[in-house]
Amino acid sequence: MESQYDVVVIGGGPGGTAAAATVAEAGLRTLLVEREPMPRFHVGESLMPEVYWPLERLGMVDRIREAGFVNKESVQFVSANGKESAPFYFRQHDERECSTTWQVERAEFDQMLFDRAEELGADCYDDTRILDIRMEGERATGVLLRDSKGTEHEIQAKVVVDASGQQSLIANKLKLKEVDPNLKKIAIWSYYKNALRDDGENEGATIILQCEHRKAWFWFIPQSRGVTSIGCVGDRSFLLDGKQSPTEIFEREVLNCPGMVRRLEPATRVGDIRLTKEFSYTTKQHSGEGWVLVGDAFGFIDPVYSSGVYFALEMGIRAGDAIIEGHAKGDYSGDQLGKWAEEFKSGSRWIRKLVDVFYTPEFSIGRFLKAHPQHQGNLVDLLIGRTFHDGAGKIFDDLDPALKMAVEEARK
Repeated sequence: MESQYDVVVIGGGPGGTAAAATVAEAGLRTLLVEREPMPRFHVGESLMPEVYWPLERLGMVDRIREAGFVNKESVQFVSANGKESAPFYFRQHDERECSTTWQVERAEFDQMLFDRAEELGADCYDDTRILDIRMEGERATGVLLRDSKGTEHEIQAKVVVDASGQQSLIANKLKLKEVDPNLKKIAIWSYYKNALRDDGENEGATIILQCEHRKAWFWFIPQSRGVTSIGCVGDRSFLLDGKQSPTEIFEREVLNCPGMVRRLEPATRVGDIRLTKEFSYTTKQHSGEGWVLVGDAFGFIDPVYSSGVYFALEMGIRAGDAIIEGHAKGDYSGDQLGKWAEEFKSGSRWIRKLVDVFYTPEFSIGRFLKAHPQHQGNLVDLLIGRTFHDGAGKIFDDLDPALKMAVEEARK
């Protein structure tokens, strides 16, 4: 480990590895550090199809395809009364190979990205803890870290990329983090062997199942080796009543979700019950002199549409390109390092709006599509992750007023 780098990247997840790989490939001296020993556990296994393009940029598509992950061909929704939607098959909308994606084991997937960053020239260290982000006024100048042997290192850098996930080191240090007041959710999840899957092309589908009371929902994400990731998401105030353990809450909500009961009848739990709180948030500033946020350190919407990994990879590459351009000009200002952020937010907001639709119990997206079938393709585009183009949010020209009307009628 050297004492000076052009770029220090904090965090070995998709956002950090994408940023590190991008700038290292361009010849910038790059240090990538991860707090946990690699490979390390992480939730968030379902990928949007548009993840194809950042993976292609990183030279990873063939490697991911050959890794043995479950193919994800579709997504399906199950209503509170147990009615199953027709699967949204991505290839029916677009026959290109980019319409098939994967359900990944994140430990293995993230390790592949970590190794790729090293292959492209980054110095990569796991089991390495950031003790402090060094600042001179509002300018980031480097980091103080402790390596796996317990030795502390003072590292100087022209740019610090914070991809530390929900730790959000810079955002917390500068008090930039803002929890979404309308999405104070928690997730409780585990892993099951031999959960009942659908047949054929829908076998690898992400399935979203509403509980009968509509106060919580489950994800069902098939993985390799017969394991399925299953999680419950709901308002913190509803799920954490202070009287039951996470395991008791999880088992209680399974019974409130008949579709999940059926799928778990032949299954055996093979992982611990895990819990995370208030994971939907944003940051009021995304870059500054010598620093930029990517991935979950930038913000996180909600897991319902599986946008996290794709958005993290996209941010990492966009931030990396901005750093390369800034390095060539000697410009490490916040405007330069975060020049991509507004465009990214403009595109990602369509997923945030879909999240609002999902959490509005008075509204049925199925009934809306029957009344407005012309928006079916636009909706599938959003489920695929195609949000960064003109017209991506055209569905909301009709959906916003329909949503408002449904809420107003329910309140009468």
